[in-house]
Amino acid sequence: MSRYTGPTTKLNRRFGQNIFNTSKGEERRPYPPGIHGKTTRRKVSEYGVGLNEKQKLRMMYGLTEKQFRLSFARAKRMGGVAGDNFLRILETRLDNVVFRLGFANSRAAARQLVSHGHIRIDGHKVDVPSFSVRPGMKVEVRDRTSSKQLATRAVEEGQGRTPPAWLVVLPEQLSGQSVREPAKEELPADVNVQIIVEFYSR
Repeated sequence: MSRYTGPTTKLNRRFGQNIFNTSKGEERRPYPPGIHGKTTRRKVSEYGVGLNEKQKLRMMYGLTEKQFRLSFARAKRMGGVAGDNFLRILETRLDNVVFRLGFANSRAAARQLVSHGHIRIDGHKVDVPSFSVRPGMKVEVRDRTSSKQLATRAVEEGQGRTPPAWLVVLPEQLSGQSVREPAKEELPADVNVQIIVEFYSR
């Protein structure tokens, strides 16, 4: 399945939460999208619950089904708690780190910023959104007018958004650094990752 590029409000309403941070549609219309959204009350099976949670996390990070499945397989091979490993892999993707640092106002915008060559890692251009940012790595916006304009606009629009403690950001220099791996309590709490682990363990 290809990456979703449709209306984000529709998915926010489908999952009942603002997973894209782009609209308040689910607050204005707190029911699923579609002509029967207000009235349909279907009982969801255990499989359906797992599938829904998996799709929510996949859409949140903007991954294709294959990318998502391969990331989960990698998390299982790492040892330890597979669910926590999985979330750490997703959180330390370069596109997500750029978003968390505030250089883009959504993960989709961050992915585009990376893909178009606006981001450098330790002084080297990296245009792979799935690149894994390890502790100690410096992430910075390239020293080009177009790159700086895009990132500066995002920083100004996102003022008040605090990066997680495992990242240090210098907004004036449009740079930041990963200082450690995300702790368990710093991983996304609005997704039941254990259900996803059980879904893939069937």
